[in-house]
Parts: sequence; structure tokens; C-alpha cells
Amino acid sequence: MKKINLNIVGLSYSQTQSGAYALVLGEVNGYRRLPIIIGGFEAQAIAIEIEKVTPSRPLTHDLFKSFAQSYHITIQEVIIYNLVDGIFYAKLVCVDNTNKTVEIDARTSDAIALAVRFECPICIYEFILATAGIVIEGADFVLLEDMEAPVEETISATSLNYYASLPDEELKAKLQEAIWEEAYEKAAKIRDILSRRKSV
Repeated sequence: MKKINLNIVGLSYSQTQSGAYALVLGEVNGYRRLPIIIGGFEAQAIAIEIEKVTPSRPLTHDLFKSFAQSYHITIQEVIIYNLVDGIFYAKLVCVDNTNKTVEIDARTSDAIALAVRFECPICIYEFILATAGIVIEGADFVLLEDMEAPVEETISATSLNYYASLPDEELKAKLQEAIWEEAYEKAAKIRDILSRRKSV
């Protein structure tokens, strides 16, 4: 299966889920974006490593890296390999000093927090990005330096019911509007509604 390389292009506070963040991954040399909702702890772990902040004591992901390196294990790549009911599945492709390769299942947020520490590629299969990705027109953007600013539009349960009642063409127009406004969490919710309709 064809793999696409991703990089981290945005991380912002989610107004719809308390303590959650929207992590936006971008297709390398492409215009598709993949928004993923992650927990606050994992968002902090990713942001701290990207900003090269050294905590006074090792965080869990730092401990994992030190433990792995002590036994000569490295992470070769992180692969987002499946999407089921709006949940992304990821695995770590690990290699030891004898060149033995082992794949370990992981939450996507943890896998990405480790990927930034091991400086390894983050990949996704084309069929998942084609299903869940959002096409962005124009240049890349970075929100990491303003991580705590609430930039996502709130989308309530009432709004979800409203979007679910719209016909496909109108829903696609709303999706493009959300992308234009950079309301990626809202766009992800609309994308999920459209994806569920396709699978029925």
C-alpha cells in the first residue's frame, strides 16, 4: 500500500472537548491536512519536544525514549494504518541493534509524541488520507507558537444534528467553508458525517 509522509503543521486548543487539542498533520509536498483530536497531556508532550523545552524531570515519552535507547532500540517510523469509527490507529516500527524489526500498536497521539523525539517519519496509508484528509488551498501554516489560543469554532450536538440533516452537496459546501475559515475541528466533524454516509 502506498504511504504518504506527514509533518505537524498545527496544534490548537479544542473548544468542543474540555482539555483536548486539535493536532493537524500535513501531507509533505501536498495540500491535504489531517486533523486529529488528542488529549492535553499528549499535546503538551508534542509541543515541549518541538519547542525543545527540557522539563525538570523526564516526561513519560522521554522515559520511553531513554529506556529504548538503553537497549539499543530505535523507532524507524510511525504509521497511521487504519481508521475505524473516527478513531485513527497507529503503530511504531521499531528496530534493535540486530536489525530485528518489531511493530508495536500505539495510540496515534503517543506515536506522534515518540516520533518527534526519535526524529522519525510519520506516515499514513493513501487510502486513509484520501478518506479522512481535508484539502487546503494555499501555503502551509503553523500554529504551534500560539498553542493555547482558542482558534477552533465550537460545534455543538445541535450543530451536528443540523449538519447531519443537510444533503451531501450542501454539506460539502459547509466543509469547504470550514476549511477556508481554518476551523479544522469543525471540518473534521463534517468530514466524518460525509464518510459515514459513503460507508452505508
